[in-house]
Formats: sequence, structure tokens, C-alpha cells
Amino acid sequence: MAQTSMIHVRIDDETKRLASTAVEAMGLSLSDAVRLFLHRVVADQALPFELKVPNAATREAIREADQIALARKARFATADDLMADLEKAGGK
Repeated sequence: MAQTSMIHVRIDDETKRLASTAVEAMGLSLSDAVRLFLHRVVADQALPFELKVPNAATREAIREADQIALARKARFATADDLMADLEKAGGK
């Protein structure tokens, strides 16, 4: 049998309580859930979820896209309406 190690994790009481409730509903303990998480990290060599905090360049691109969207006045209900407007603008 492989030798085992212990991990100590600091977490606020409310998160621990809610997580315990969630994993117990799945028939697991918190230790089981952490063990599964770590096995998945080893198998995939990645976190088993996507981190979605955008970096500075992405935040700037989002801000720029928001400004462009706010500045546009034309809105089209269908692609045909868009094409008709483009054709009309091209004929000017």
C-alpha cells in the first residue's frame, strides 16, 4: 500500500459547511472530494475547471468592445435587414 500524506487546508466555516453538504449529497466526504480533485489534476495535468478571471489585455479588449457596442446606433432584427442596409449604404 502506498504511503499517505496529510494536507491541511484553511477555509472559512461557511464554505466548509456548504461544501460538506454538497459532497455528502453525492455520497462523499470532504476528504474524498479533495482526493478526487487531486487525482484529476494529476491525470489531466490541469485544473478540472476553467479559471475565468480575464487578464489585463482581455479586460481592455472587453472594455473596447463595450464602447464600440454602445457607440453603434444601427441595430438589425435579421441578417437580411443588415444586408439591405449595407447595400443601401454602398449605393450612396
